[in-house]
Amino acid sequence: MVRVAIVCKSEKQELVRLLPELIAWLRQHGYEPLLDLEGGQYTTAAPAVDRMAMPEQAPALVIVLGGDGTLLSVASIFASTGTPILGVNLGFLGFLTEVRLADLYPALECWHGGCNDIDVRAMLCAELWRGGELHSAYEALNEAVVSKGDIARMGDFAVELDGKSVARFRADGVIVSTPTGSTAYTLAANGPILTPSVDAMVVTPICPHLLTLRPIVVRGDALLAVRVEGVANPALLTVDGQKAVELRMGDELRCRKSSHTVNLIRMSEGGFFEVLRSKLSWGER
Repeated sequence: MVRVAIVCKSEKQELVRLLPELIAWLRQHGYEPLLDLEGGQYTTAAPAVDRMAMPEQAPALVIVLGGDGTLLSVASIFASTGTPILGVNLGFLGFLTEVRLADLYPALECWHGGCNDIDVRAMLCAELWRGGELHSAYEALNEAVVSKGDIARMGDFAVELDGKSVARFRADGVIVSTPTGSTAYTLAANGPILTPSVDAMVVTPICPHLLTLRPIVVRGDALLAVRVEGVANPALLTVDGQKAVELRMGDELRCRKSSHTVNLIRMSEGGFFEVLRSKLSWGER
């Protein structure tokens, strides 16, 4: 039987009613539902496993019931499988989780009938190098951020592109984002908006202490390096707002386009710009 994974945002009371209904719908259409542990707190109508173990079950679809943060966590878990993801918004903005709860079952009917569109999104491979050795590696759909810690004092950072110096500056941090991430933290830091199909990365300084320093867009196949050259307190590497690693002096973040992609199921006929208008009021007068 074809499995469908269901990933849930915790502490959402609508799941008490929603999950039994969704499980029943899936079984009526020939699918075997599989819950994550968060969803398993609300019903025993389907088996529940740790979210990290879900790819081993080879689901044909992942349904995300939550917000953009929940979808970002799922994206990294299923990065190597290419499993399509249907994001249902139970959160605040819902830029990535664009399907409204009221449209869940029409969206599932469309997927079941094969009439949906797949939006292929590029990912970022972020490697943390320490002392000349690979310390850890991450996959990001939105961005990797190198930033100062919890004290309001700037750090010193250096950025290189394909081994050549781009800039050295003092700032609160540096964001390296994908086109998808250009509408997230990068946008809040005055970075440009990229359409998802653009093969590029964006480097955005966070509150730089220079009037001349601005975000830049670089080739998608470039190798970007961000090095911590001075911090008055511990700096942090944060990936998609999900994982945080404390950085040391001399640590280097190396970013390049990942070999993996995220496949988002899309129902909106208006596409990317319709989402910009409806979620971020883009272009309104």
